[in-house]
Amino acid sequence: MKPLNSNGPGVRSTLVSRRGFLYSSLAAAATLGGPAIPGSVQAGALGFKVLESAVISQQPEFYHGWPTLTRRPNGELWAVWSGGREAHVCPFGQVCAMTSLDNGATWTWPRVLLDSAIDDRDAGVMETAKGSLLVTTFTSLAYVPGLEQAEKADKWPAEKLARWRAAHRRLGKEAQQKDLGQWMLRSTDGGRTWSTRYDCTVNSPHGPVQLRDGRVLYAGKELWTGDRRIGVCASGDDGQTWQWLAEIRTRKGDEAEHYHELHAVECANGTLIVHIRNDNKANGGETLQTESTDGGTTWSEPHSIGVWGLPSHLLRLRDGRLLMSYGHRRPPLGNQARLSDDNGKTWSDAMMLSGDGASGDLGYPSSAELDDGSLLTVWYEQMQGRARAVLRQARWTLG
Repeated sequence: MKPLNSNGPGVRSTLVSRRGFLYSSLAAAATLGGPAIPGSVQAGALGFKVLESAVISQQPEFYHGWPTLTRRPNGELWAVWSGGREAHVCPFGQVCAMTSLDNGATWTWPRVLLDSAIDDRDAGVMETAKGSLLVTTFTSLAYVPGLEQAEKADKWPAEKLARWRAAHRRLGKEAQQKDLGQWMLRSTDGGRTWSTRYDCTVNSPHGPVQLRDGRVLYAGKELWTGDRRIGVCASGDDGQTWQWLAEIRTRKGDEAEHYHELHAVECANGTLIVHIRNDNKANGGETLQTESTDGGTTWSEPHSIGVWGLPSHLLRLRDGRLLMSYGHRRPPLGNQARLSDDNGKTWSDAMMLSGDGASGDLGYPSSAELDDGSLLTVWYEQMQGRARAVLRQARWTLG
């Protein structure tokens, strides 16, 4: 998320109904069936099937937001998110995690990895080639204007106002400002113990990626320090320290302040691709793409790939194809994915992973490839009939 309920483990909920599937299919045909944009979206039917969908969060008293999923080489799945929340914006956010050893059929009870004195938001996770787990987040005071307005209007229940005030006053104003940052946690023992948080220069919802040359690359944005640049940082010591590598220049007419939530992938041919959430007027609400052919030192001008939806999570599949998954916050409300079999030069038509959203408060999907070649995608969603947003997953197959 830009700076500014549930079944137990293993319990399946039939969320992809026949009516929902038909609606998604019809809406997709209407919304996405226009002519392909040369050099971007590659038209063509894709055979894919959503096998099952489930709510996987286990604490209905909390709002769950902006998750990331990764799969370790040993088959263990890690899901991290911003938990402990009352709402989309509030002072209570924590970095939470749970794991699965059975491809998402069941999940462990959540554990809190970080709970700072202000709001801990979007959580990313990845495992390095050396076996270290890296978890990312950022801290925010975006809740403060809402609290101040509530104090002036005096319309909140007394208990809620007292709760928010108490959370807000854990630090004084000066200490709160010092607590703002983009942070990383590191574990070298499979997630049993974690480092204290440390600065990692930039932030993006889904965190960094491993490169074949041994470096870890983090495409993101400077949130609270520096010049608020967007670009890439690199670590040569397994994520312990980070050095600024290169700025990603804006497209002509765009402003960098309207670029957000980047994510990177290394293609089979060595090209690096970064996807960018674009909130500029031109191609507003779309995912933009930039490429590097020199290891991240220089980047092409960001350009449209004809995909409305954001933010994008990128994954290279075992067969070399690229998968992008992203939230779709207009009808059909839900989550979509696309494939590229030419190292990101073109992208397929959309595959509808969900299309039954009750509102636009959903998305941030990320995906992992399972041993049998099927895909597991996890996102957050404020569902109809549930008091607070939940974590939801879909297991699906490609044709």
